[in-house]
Amino acid sequence: MRNSKNSFLAVVVLLFGCTVFAQESEPEVLPETSQYKDPKTKVWFNTYGNIRIGKRFFWDAQTHFRFEETESTPFMGQIGQIYNRHAIGYIFDKKSNFRLGGVVRINFNTDEDSDGRNVVPEWRIWHQYQFAMPFYTAMFYHRIRIEHRWSQGFAEDSDYIFRNRWRYMFRAKIPLNNTKLSPKTIYVAPEAELIMQSGKEVVASPMEDLRLTTTIGYIVTPRLTFAAGVLYNQGQERYNGGYYQQGWTLRFHMYYSPDFRRVKNKLPDVHLTD
Repeated sequence: MRNSKNSFLAVVVLLFGCTVFAQESEPEVLPETSQYKDPKTKVWFNTYGNIRIGKRFFWDAQTHFRFEETESTPFMGQIGQIYNRHAIGYIFDKKSNFRLGGVVRINFNTDEDSDGRNVVPEWRIWHQYQFAMPFYTAMFYHRIRIEHRWSQGFAEDSDYIFRNRWRYMFRAKIPLNNTKLSPKTIYVAPEAELIMQSGKEVVASPMEDLRLTTTIGYIVTPRLTFAAGVLYNQGQERYNGGYYQQGWTLRFHMYYSPDFRRVKNKLPDVHLTD
């Protein structure tokens, strides 16, 4: 009889343990309908450098400073990320160019209630294919960017996860006070970019971001342009694809394109700005 009781208790403990384990390992339940979180506000300061280093080659040097709201301060509440994106580009012809490089992104913990680390690095390899298409006085751009991304959370024991990002952007540059995009021209640049992602960590949240932007720019010289605009974005939360994050971002850009080669070695103007 004692052996029967012991066997019965063992079975109960085993079943209870399996039930608890199954409950703990179940994925987070999706909501019945998609839920949008409250929008966050941000401010980005971006520099884009296309530095000619040869007849067909150029160095793409980008630095981004991105600020995010905190509970007490909207927009420029706290530094969120610092980007260093670099690549070597190849000019195929006047309307198309390709580039390959790496990214180091420094992520800052903006959660004021978090007990995790304050700063973690993120690593990426990226390649991009851009095609320009003139249309009357305007210029249209198709940009395909593919990124291979290693990121981790702020928890001390957080492991790196790997994801691929698939990005397509359509953009227009339309002069407002001129018949072409030349110095002393003001232009408007609407753009839309869809960012998808793939990997075992994001099976339920493939749509990372949809970005809709309108920018106003001023071409100072062929080598220098300033621009500013507003971005609205929304995308699935990585931990639960039923929830969508969204935000409003003020963006400020500086584009510079130095060329230190001799005049006789220079190619005609190409459409590098992205």
